[in-house]
Amino acid sequence: MRTYLDWNATTPLRAEAKAAMHDAMDLVGNPSSVHAEGRAAKMAMEQAREQIATALGADGAEVIFTSGTTEAAAMVLAGRNVQCAPVEHSAIKAWCTADLPVDGDGIVTVPDPARASLQLANNETGVVQALPQGLGSSDLTQAFGKIPLAFNWLGITAGFVSAHKLGGPKGVGALILRQGSEVEAMIRGGGQERGRRGGTENLIGILGFAAAAVAAQRDLDSGLWDEVAARRDALEDRLLAAAPGAMIAGKGARRLPNTTCLLTSGWKGETQVMQMDLAGFAISAGSACSSGKVRASGVLQAMGFDDKAAQSAIRISISPSMGDDQVNRFADAWESAYSRWRERNG
Repeated sequence: MRTYLDWNATTPLRAEAKAAMHDAMDLVGNPSSVHAEGRAAKMAMEQAREQIATALGADGAEVIFTSGTTEAAAMVLAGRNVQCAPVEHSAIKAWCTADLPVDGDGIVTVPDPARASLQLANNETGVVQALPQGLGSSDLTQAFGKIPLAFNWLGITAGFVSAHKLGGPKGVGALILRQGSEVEAMIRGGGQERGRRGGTENLIGILGFAAAAVAAQRDLDSGLWDEVAARRDALEDRLLAAAPGAMIAGKGARRLPNTTCLLTSGWKGETQVMQMDLAGFAISAGSACSSGKVRASGVLQAMGFDDKAAQSAIRISISPSMGDDQVNRFADAWESAYSRWRERNG
């Protein structure tokens, strides 16, 4: 039986999202058309926009649909003189000067918030940042649905989110842009999304996104992620007890409730991923976007870990649907693999 512990890479499609997408397939109209079928599609899309805005603590007019965080970030950051930290996702670093200082817990110092982009939560370590007021933009992707947040309280100009990180479909997301702010359209055409992004909207994906956002907010309000945090902490205690030399990146900081970045210096992360995969467990050696690239994590290097330690990192990101038995079975498998590695390496 397979056990999926790579929630931060992507999430399984929620039943609510799947049902909403199935129903959306019967909406034949183009949301830009003025006839009855077009108006029905437009109404469904605008309802979805409001649902996503509510889950994000934003206004509906601030939600601009995109293909995901990568596109949303490019819309805001391209061609601008923006600072970020080396712990950011590559979708952000592609457009920024990544020179903001990072401490050993992964916390970033931002001297000039207005010309900076700072993630709310890190995808590899789960470290949560305290966003400074007046921040230019923030990657909210990993935080959305896992911890409480409200765009209108964060004091930022723009935020980026992707549906597939909270149980929605891949290939859809949003730019959240404070009212009164503007971006230049990168995709020009029919003037959709109030002139910010041309092209017929991905109605099926958008309705799936909205259903997932509503369900994710319900789970968050119910306290489900508090249970995940307790399960994650128990897992970490067990792994550290089994491997006294191991370390948890960012353990001294506030982190996402489901994320563990475990370093066992000398034992390659890629090797551990393959061993756990053969044992029936899906984990990662860092960001899904950097998989297959055999090099030390830039995030961990920025936090002060040497190459040997950084190359040993694995990321375990558990889901709210996981029970103690699944977590314990993973711990059993990892401890067994660790014992074999120790025997071979003294």
